Amino acid sequence: MMAGSPQVPLGLSDQLGARVSLGDCLETALNQASGLMGKVMQPESVKKKLNSNNASHGENGAGIAMILELLSARMDSVRENFAAHLRKAVYEGVGVDAYSRQLMRFEDLQLLEEEQLDESIEQARAQQEIEQAVEAVLPQLDALMSTLLGWIRVQPQINPLRPAIFVRALCDCLADHIPDPQVRGAVVAPIAARMGLHLARLYKELADWLRSNGVEPAGLSSPPPPGTPVGQNATASMGSSVARTLLTLDKLRRLLSGELDAGPTQQDFGMTVPASVVALQDMRQVEAMVQRLSKRAKEAKAGDATQESLKQAAARMALADGKSLGKQLGEEVVRLMLENLLQDERLLARVRGVLASLEPVMLRLAKSDQQFFSNKAHPARKLIERITSRSLGYSSEQDEGFARFIQSIESATVALNTRTTQASDTASAFSQVMVKLDALWAKDDEALRIKREEAARALMQAEQRNMLAQYLAQDFRERAGSKDIPQSVLDFACGPWAQVVAQSQLAGKDGTSDPLGYSAMVDELFWSVQPRVARRNRTHLVEIIPGILGKLRQGLQLVEFPPERIAAFFDELIGLHEAALEGRKTHAIDIPAQEAANPDVWLRAKETQDAGYVTEDSVMPTEYADSGGQSALGSLPVNAWVELVINGAWLRVQLNWVSPHRSLYMFVSASGSTHSMSQRTLDKLREAGSIRMVSDGHMVENALDAVAQTALRNSLGSGSTKQSSGKP
Repeated sequence: MMAGSPQVPLGLSDQLGARVSLGDCLETALNQASGLMGKVMQPESVKKKLNSNNASHGENGAGIAMILELLSARMDSVRENFAAHLRKAVYEGVGVDAYSRQLMRFEDLQLLEEEQLDESIEQARAQQEIEQAVEAVLPQLDALMSTLLGWIRVQPQINPLRPAIFVRALCDCLADHIPDPQVRGAVVAPIAARMGLHLARLYKELADWLRSNGVEPAGLSSPPPPGTPVGQNATASMGSSVARTLLTLDKLRRLLSGELDAGPTQQDFGMTVPASVVALQDMRQVEAMVQRLSKRAKEAKAGDATQESLKQAAARMALADGKSLGKQLGEEVVRLMLENLLQDERLLARVRGVLASLEPVMLRLAKSDQQFFSNKAHPARKLIERITSRSLGYSSEQDEGFARFIQSIESATVALNTRTTQASDTASAFSQVMVKLDALWAKDDEALRIKREEAARALMQAEQRNMLAQYLAQDFRERAGSKDIPQSVLDFACGPWAQVVAQSQLAGKDGTSDPLGYSAMVDELFWSVQPRVARRNRTHLVEIIPGILGKLRQGLQLVEFPPERIAAFFDELIGLHEAALEGRKTHAIDIPAQEAANPDVWLRAKETQDAGYVTEDSVMPTEYADSGGQSALGSLPVNAWVELVINGAWLRVQLNWVSPHRSLYMFVSASGSTHSMSQRTLDKLREAGSIRMVSDGHMVENALDAVAQTALRNSLGSGSTKQSSGKP
């Protein structure tokens, strides 16, 4: 067990007042949770819970009991499997990229089979069971974990020990040991209920232990933090929407697949009846349909009331009612999507006002064009995505450029509402407005675009040189072998001089591998600094020293190596040469670690200036570097908006470009200023809590995912997708 880790049970620190890091806390929790599955998987207790829920599934009851007995017999394997899944889930749970693994995503619905939908519902039910069991103690742990993560206010959605993490590990573990989805679906909720009881105890003990170690809870959360993805932020406060919405997973899936859209021609009515009847069953209108048909049949002439005409009439009416349901569901999806966006406080008030004014035209669109729901490239979705994403560049309505931006989108909204009085032309109107906005923004951004492209070219050249320098450095080390070469000279050759050779090769136009002889000179340099070897041929040493020094100076100027560092190395090198000429012994020179180490990424002065290169020192003020926190940030997607510390102040920027080997990143602010950095600098920002996510750049997609989460929660009350769809 780690130093300072508490013994079971938790509650008091072994060393009161000892500082606890996030890693210490996670490892302690994982050590305590490793035996959790053994406490949870008690066959008799699970079977009692199954019976109390009437969930024994009749004929499957004996099979379920057998599975539970088998799991109990293999408890060591189950416990190890759960511990492995939990460790993976916990460490994946530190960061925004953890949000990508939701129980249900909007875009996935049309691809899922009924069994997969039922599985998602069972996972959601398991999460519900655990959350109910820990709701009294979880807020205390959330506040303490937020402090360890470096936040001032409580951020429950990024707690790496949140209940959803344990649900993920539990479901993955059960999937490995119970291949039958029906049996797995029957046992996951009662097992989760027992896990919730033990997890509540663990949460309380862990919170007590953290407090005894001096960890103070973060403050209460007021508005959602900038780093909260919309799906997490908005869905947490949608109780009213959940209560009134018609959505369940099955209905939403059928909307996305076009099953409730306009149907085929009259000749195909017979094939559409089953789907339409399902829609009617959802609306509880089957009986009404039969009564209407019977009445019409009595009133019709005997000769016209043939069996075929009744079938076609039934199909037409069923199809019409199916379309009606599709329109209602489409409108509900649009309302919920807009509600998610309007609740998102990352968007400024005037931007949310623009989105609110789009509701009428969006509702007309939902009636006429269901491609909006299934096509990510639909003009309306692209327009809203562009508006919301671009607006995130402004953290205040007083920011430079915001007035012109808000005027452009307000004008676009007026144009949309004016042009789309008829539902049929709604999609084309969105496309036309998007073209005009793109043209306007492109004109505004032209100078900034040129600047960004120049910066990207500079960074690309720098990465190519640095990648080539790494291969050259390895070659130089192999040349050095076991020779008695001072470490400072070897570090110089594998660091700055490898950059020089790489630059000369990239700039060379004659196709030769060593156009200026810089690589070949390395062998002479190594020979000249080996006193016992060089003193045997002092004449040759005297002959080559001027050439070595001249070529070194010339090459270092090629990569704009700092003059003061050139002078320092030359003083050192001349001392080594003098010692060899005079036959004196040399002493190892003590070089500070940061000077001896190879540079992270070397940029020339012009490259640094063009790309707005940010060094580690300029983004690491003491108040942030010493915080000991960790940013809730994983791998960054291009177009993500973040806030980072530049020269002691928070600045909002967008990730605009990443080099092919992901060694360099370029961020751009709304005003056009560029800020590039190396991977190592970005990692240090994360460690210091000096960078935080604002948005992953998919506002609309996340808002629709929140709609899918709403449908998932609604489906919990319907038992299964089969029940919700009226299927046997």
